[in-house]
Amino acid sequence: MATLKPFRALRPNPAQAAGICTLPYDVMSTEEARAMAQDKPLSFLRVTRPELEMGDDADPHSPEVYQRGAENLRALIEHGALVREEQPIYILYRLVMGEHTQLGIMALASCAEYDAGLVKKHELTRPDKEDDRTTHIKILGAQTGLVFLTYAARPEIDALLEAECERDPDIDLTAEDGIRHSAWFVRDAAALAAIENAFAKVPALYVADGHHRSAAASRVARERAEANPNHRGDEPYNFFITVTFPHDQVQILAYNRVVKDLNGLTPEAFLAKLAEVADLDPVGPVPTLKSKGELAIFIQGQWRRLRWKPSVLAAAKGAVEALDVSLLQDNVLAPLLAIGDPRTDKRISFIGGIRGTDELQRLVESGEYAVAFAMYPTALEDLMTIADEGGLMPPKSTWFEPKLRDAMAVHLID
Repeated sequence: MATLKPFRALRPNPAQAAGICTLPYDVMSTEEARAMAQDKPLSFLRVTRPELEMGDDADPHSPEVYQRGAENLRALIEHGALVREEQPIYILYRLVMGEHTQLGIMALASCAEYDAGLVKKHELTRPDKEDDRTTHIKILGAQTGLVFLTYAARPEIDALLEAECERDPDIDLTAEDGIRHSAWFVRDAAALAAIENAFAKVPALYVADGHHRSAAASRVARERAEANPNHRGDEPYNFFITVTFPHDQVQILAYNRVVKDLNGLTPEAFLAKLAEVADLDPVGPVPTLKSKGELAIFIQGQWRRLRWKPSVLAAAKGAVEALDVSLLQDNVLAPLLAIGDPRTDKRISFIGGIRGTDELQRLVESGEYAVAFAMYPTALEDLMTIADEGGLMPPKSTWFEPKLRDAMAVHLID
């Protein structure tokens, strides 16, 4: 059984939360972060993307940039914009995006349980991104980004959390994108015990989003333990900050791909080779994808619907190989475009489904990319099945919306 522990959260002053809390660090460029933080001196992007305060040529992975982030975090604490709880608490976190609502709980998960597979992952990490978050945690002495977990929904937990949300939220803000973020601080001893006991019956937790953050936290925990001659196992560095939602409230969008070149092929030659593994149907506007097994590609100024040939589907053995992202990798990206490892190949980029297909078309028409692939969203049930089997999905298989806001809670590890 996996555990979720209350913690001494570093959380926003409710009166200032709207000016502090931001989108996650990894869904924007430096230029976008700079624009978002403009005229917002308390923006948490100054902690997670501190290069925005430095010159255009600043290396975001330089020691000076990480140190600036640490200084900005200390400043937010010293000025009372971020407040440390005196005792461990849970924080309930509700997001509302249009008609979609999800309610989860902010808590600490165990790095040891993560290492042991009780907190199950489904993706490999990119070494450069994992290194970045590891350094960020070590220099700041804090985990500043939430790891998004999910679990097989349990009605008794839903009822327990909903009951705690009958009062007014402690933090309530609507972000620029229209998404409402509400948080309730749970301090009552009986409620804390009831929640902890309820989650103690959950057999497994699954990393939905935040593989680099959880892997980095685990690395830092091992380093801290090895360096601490009095290590006990209950020190703050042994845990990582999460927000955990029931699986039936989680919303997955597509995670699309764009590739810079055709590996020396002409568009005509590429399409001819692609037709050997898939049926292509030229269409006008981008086609609506209705089910697993359908993709859309944009090349030469035109959208085409792609359906895998029966022989391709029959050759896919197991849940991982049957994913559309795997079929694309195994039948197109690797053999035709020579993208052997999408985690490290700089010729491929991943575009979250929230940006829409217009963004894919724009990137190709700009000449920056040669071809775009619009995917059908991966099912959460597939994610959980693969994680249960110990399998690993290709990188960037899922895009979750709505996005959490950084700074809703921070975990200090030192």
